[in-house]
Amino acid sequence: MGSCLIKQSHRANYFLVRYLYFVIIFTLYILILCFNSTIVFLIWTHENLHEPMYIFIAALLINSVLYSMIIYPKLLSDVLSEKQMISYPLCLFQGLSYCTSVGSEFLLLAAMAYDRYVSICKPLQYPIIMNRITIYVCLILAWLIPAFETSVLGVLYSNVKLCSFTLTGIFCNTSLYKLQCVPSVAISIYSMVMLINIALLPLLFILFTYIRILRISYHCCREVRKKAVKTCLPHLLVLTNFSCFIFFDIIIVRLDSDLSKTLRLTLTFQSILFHPLLNPIIYGLKMNEIFKHIKILLSVVRALTKFFLHSDCLKLS
Repeated sequence: MGSCLIKQSHRANYFLVRYLYFVIIFTLYILILCFNSTIVFLIWTHENLHEPMYIFIAALLINSVLYSMIIYPKLLSDVLSEKQMISYPLCLFQGLSYCTSVGSEFLLLAAMAYDRYVSICKPLQYPIIMNRITIYVCLILAWLIPAFETSVLGVLYSNVKLCSFTLTGIFCNTSLYKLQCVPSVAISIYSMVMLINIALLPLLFILFTYIRILRISYHCCREVRKKAVKTCLPHLLVLTNFSCFIFFDIIIVRLDSDLSKTLRLTLTFQSILFHPLLNPIIYGLKMNEIFKHIKILLSVVRALTKFFLHSDCLKLS
């Protein structure tokens, strides 16, 4: 009798912890959606923010929302489920969508770096170079190139034979490679080429561009240096943040057997939480024009809240 009560107590505590995790993760997911969507809405609705830099920021935040939507709904379902299961086609879709989102992020950051380079180093040519056509081409390529390359990878993965059906992570990512009976040479080579195309080359381009900006602004007047720091610092913070989390993700997959389960889950959860949550915070606080509109929006919300609370008080009296 006593052992049954203990088992029931443990089971109740187990369900309580799972529901607590669900509430925490769901709250974070809603915050990610709200923070990113708010800044995208502000950029969309205000004419003075319809500039290339802010359009690229909006695209980056939309990509963060897509990044979260790829992972969080299935993660929330898994938290409440007795068994965490996923079909191979759906797992493959999630993994390839994740790779597409990562590639798009690097390409969008590369486009933003080029925009800052033209703005600071070639200010007179800026309106000519960064016109609407240039912006549209950059945005379309940033999403189409990774989507096309990952779709080819999907075709290669659809033909492999699986010997393992257990993933150690909390979502389907590059660890899919470990499910194969025999590692495919074609997948290995193509994955390396894809990594170079959508991650390494954009990263090298970004670093080269910002080094050029620093060198040119160093020899210019104080105002140019101030502008370079103000507009480039948020982009560099986002780039550093994102690159670190992708590096962690690769390390987790490579050192899977050498890492404890708790450490592996902690590092993975950090990569899917902090990146989409920090992006809008960094741009909201560091970009003056966006921050001004956020303050105005908050003051409007505060005024409306006071009005409705006051009207309720009048009705009660």
